[in-house]
Amino acid sequence: MRKLVLAVLAMLALTGTVSAETYPAHPITIVVPFAAGGPSDAMARILGERMKQSLGEVLLIENVTGAGGSIGVGRAVRSAPDGYTISFGHLGTHVANGAIYKLGYDLVTDLEPVVLLPSNPMIIVSKNAVPAKSLKELLEWLKSRPAPPTAGTA
Repeated sequence: MRKLVLAVLAMLALTGTVSAETYPAHPITIVVPFAAGGPSDAMARILGERMKQSLGEVLLIENVTGAGGSIGVGRAVRSAPDGYTISFGHLGTHVANGAIYKLGYDLVTDLEPVVLLPSNPMIIVSKNAVPAKSLKELLEWLKSRPAPPTAGTA
């Protein structure tokens, strides 16, 4: 019996203690694929401050611009899959770019949605000379023009 007790004590001494790392153990990076100062950057910074309060860890905002947001999203995709890099974006950066461009990553398989954030409303404006007063009227007016519209921005 004494040998058994000694063997168990020896096994316990050799195995050491098992501990799990508390998350987060260091700062988390939020990659914003747009320049600092814009609406996405502002929203990410507000979100980062709120997350800092609940997680007790700093959230760093990393603005990685270019190519309609695909450079920043690619940066997040290529980061270690450890939960310390979060990709921030919108329909354009995380859906449309995949339909328009050949990317070095797959938006469907390489990323996992975490949360749906608020979005900003979009409006259409024109010069007062345009007779349309609704979207339907604008589309009809554009179709009736001898030349199609040549410019637009979102």
